[in-house]
Amino acid sequence: MTTAGERIATLDTIRGVAVMGILTMNIVAFAMPGAAYMNPAAYGSHGALDYAAWALNFIFFDGKMRGLFSFLFGASTLLVVERAEAAGRSGAVTHFSRMVWLFVFGMAHLYFIWSGDILQHYAVIGVIAWFCRRMPLPQMMALGVTLLVFETLMLAQTTWQVHAIELAMRAPRPTANLVQAYQGYRNNFGMPDSGFITRDLAANRGGYAVEFAHRLKEVIAIPLQTFEFVGAETLAYMLFGMAGLRSGMLTGAWPRAAYRRIALIGFGVGIPAYAAMALWVWLKHFDMLAIVLTGLTLSTIVRPVMIAAWASLIALLARPGGALTTRIAAAGRMAFSNYLLTSLICTAIFYGYGLGRYGYLSRAQLYLVVVAIWALMLLWSKPWLARFRYGPLEWLWRSLSRASLQPMRGAAVT
Repeated sequence: MTTAGERIATLDTIRGVAVMGILTMNIVAFAMPGAAYMNPAAYGSHGALDYAAWALNFIFFDGKMRGLFSFLFGASTLLVVERAEAAGRSGAVTHFSRMVWLFVFGMAHLYFIWSGDILQHYAVIGVIAWFCRRMPLPQMMALGVTLLVFETLMLAQTTWQVHAIELAMRAPRPTANLVQAYQGYRNNFGMPDSGFITRDLAANRGGYAVEFAHRLKEVIAIPLQTFEFVGAETLAYMLFGMAGLRSGMLTGAWPRAAYRRIALIGFGVGIPAYAAMALWVWLKHFDMLAIVLTGLTLSTIVRPVMIAAWASLIALLARPGGALTTRIAAAGRMAFSNYLLTSLICTAIFYGYGLGRYGYLSRAQLYLVVVAIWALMLLWSKPWLARFRYGPLEWLWRSLSRASLQPMRGAAVT
């Protein structure tokens, strides 16, 4: 157990990589119609470079960075509770007040800034994770695996539904309800119709009032849909994160040989599997069923070993005191601020009330924006923490959770 003032450098560094890596996929959701997130043929791909950008992200980043961030959220949740109890405060009050305020932040982000928010979901799952925190490691890991099996079966059902509706559409006279349901799947995973794309572009290229009204139609159901769709997976990853903290895996306490072994096995299994899926989807010409089968069901099976491999690789490469490691760790310590800052920057770039670049850049061009935002995270986080104890939103979250203004001035504790 660590004391209240200690920092775990490896944990901060992994979190920094995760919050930067999440942008590699979120950038598509900021800049293009929703179907493009999973299907590069849906929008924004004009040549080999764009499809190569999709393939590299699918193989190395898609879902892995979100999963890694979930690992870190679980580990940090346990760490905060243990430190509160070590300092004589109530672990329950500390945890649940943090989750309540995180939910408030997440809902504000969801409604007023961007529909892709994950904070409200983490707050809800974080409440559930509290009841698992004292589990012995074997049971914790077993429950996580069970949740992933459940998630896989649920997503397999979605894949089957897509397959069934495609078969039904081959009937001579499909019903209007069937056609509507089929087009709904296409708008999310396949090739949206031109009217859907036109409406989406117009809404997100308009002023704030237009964009807000468009978002409001979507976000009302998002918290429940997110919980239903990925709740089991998120909880599994949080449990793995708690186990990773307790075992020392996420703190850098394991022998380097152990990290090398996990990285080699994880990438050795994951990279060929994801590359084969990407190749198959390409050979199927980005068919909707192929997208759903690989992007949802099969990915859920392979993703955990890739996440563990990423965590191990970062632990191996992070050089204590190194210039880049220090800056990445600082970005990780300010992950909350950097996550919301990313939304403010990207919506200002792409939405109509900002620069209005929504739908104009190709998939490959978006990564120029990603690199620029990464540079900003690395440039501002370390100097800020040299002057202040917390990131700005970390300070606000902490102050609200403790119902008192926390000291801000002074360099962050290391």
